[in-house]
Amino acid sequence: MENRLEAALHGARSALLKDLTARDVADAAIVSALEDAVAQRRWWVEQWPDGVDYLLGLVAQDVQDALLEGWGRWPLCQDCAADGDPHALSVEPELGPDPHWVCGKEGRVVAAVGELTP
Repeated sequence: MENRLEAALHGARSALLKDLTARDVADAAIVSALEDAVAQRRWWVEQWPDGVDYLLGLVAQDVQDALLEGWGRWPLCQDCAADGDPHALSVEPELGPDPHWVCGKEGRVVAAVGELTP
């Protein structure tokens, strides 16, 4: 279980760092918020080992929440923002494997978590 947990935690960190970098917001404070989210989820999954499959989506939501409080909505739906309707993408499923960034307005998948483009 320990190897699986470490792989999931490192994978979540890597995927979110890739998304933050793709959208040019990976400054020190935001990467610190990512590190905090990973650390908090480590404790969470140690309490509920079956939750390891949900780490990626939960870390993504945790980072979104942290950024909303101190930075703003992230990641913005670039298509809708270009049309004058800036809103954040959401993570779906909220609790499940293989999370994606989804435009709630259009109801379409934009990218898998970890695969945002600039």
